[in-house]
Amino acid sequence: MQTNPILEIKNASLAFSEKAIWSNLDLSVNPGEFIAVIGANASGKTVLLKAILGQLALSAGSIELFGEPVRHGSRNVGYIPQHRQADSGLPLRARDLLRMGLDGHRFGLPLPSSKTNKRILEVLEMVGASDIANTPIGQLSGGQLQRIRVAQAVIDKPKLILADEPLSALDLKQQSVVAELINEQRQLSGAAVLFVTHDVNPVLDYIDRVLYLANGKFRIGTPDEVLRSDVLSKLYGRDVDVVRNQGRIAVLGSSNHDHHENEKWI
Repeated sequence: MQTNPILEIKNASLAFSEKAIWSNLDLSVNPGEFIAVIGANASGKTVLLKAILGQLALSAGSIELFGEPVRHGSRNVGYIPQHRQADSGLPLRARDLLRMGLDGHRFGLPLPSSKTNKRILEVLEMVGASDIANTPIGQLSGGQLQRIRVAQAVIDKPKLILADEPLSALDLKQQSVVAELINEQRQLSGAAVLFVTHDVNPVLDYIDRVLYLANGKFRIGTPDEVLRSDVLSKLYGRDVDVVRNQGRIAVLGSSNHDHHENEKWI
């Protein structure tokens, strides 16, 4: 059955001053898709999410959500930011952060609502965080805080989830937990996911396609189509080896590789 794309990016280019970040980007995202966005530092992964969020204007081309130009503050988009530890003295509780996900777009103080409270409790249970509902977010561990940020992103039932390196600064166990949690929310809601990451391995079992950004260019396809030595060598304009070992993928760059370490698991 034919489905209409949730997100369509057409002939999109983004440049700062005269430096092109990426050019002529075309991407169509369908309901329920999990797309990993990977590439070197400064390749434009985060700015792509900002453009989709309506926070950054394109230099050329268009981005449409459900056939309409993207706008800042769309309730159809949930956002999970890069992991940063909250200020330990911040009195905001975990449940307060979730309330902001429901009421943050409204002017004035949020009014008490049984419907809102019910949804907050429901989502806390969904992400396994009911026991930390009243804990100040500054006292949460990195993994706990990312659980709450996932909950905040999905509480308004968005159709598109944008995750900006949500696994950074987490240990391997917490990376696995948070990645699985995001995938579970996708399966429950049918939302599409754009997942920015330096390391594709924690989400390799979940991804449908990979968008790889490098040197202002891009390739998109399945992991087997994109994460190949010949494809990445062409993108970077130099020899890059892709090695698969025990279900993991590594990129091995040449000695003068500007963007990856000489050996980099992605």
